[in-house]
Amino acid sequence: MNICLTRLILVSLVVTGGMLGAQAPASTTTPRREAHMEKRAERQQQRIGQGIQSGQLTRREAARLERQEAKIGRDIAKAQADGKVTKKEAVKIEKEQNRESRRIRRQKHDGQVRK
Repeated sequence: MNICLTRLILVSLVVTGGMLGAQAPASTTTPRREAHMEKRAERQQQRIGQGIQSGQLTRREAARLERQEAKIGRDIAKAQADGKVTKKEAVKIEKEQNRESRRIRRQKHDGQVRK
């Protein structure tokens, strides 16, 4: 009797688990939003490159900013890995990009120059 009951529970769990997995996420972003995140990352990368060329960023500052940009790039790739970026993921990435943008500006205007 216990074996039959265990099998019945196991089968019902497999069936309900399959149905739950088939449902789509509640909210996703549009490809336009994904493109915006990538475009913004490119623009911030260009700002870092311009700071290096002009001498506004020291090597250490530039290296730190590059590492942080790389992390944001990995987060974008991870969010897009399943083909859909949820609203929660998009908000997290936007906050990271806002923070990084402020860091870039502060480092470029802090008076330190490359020697």
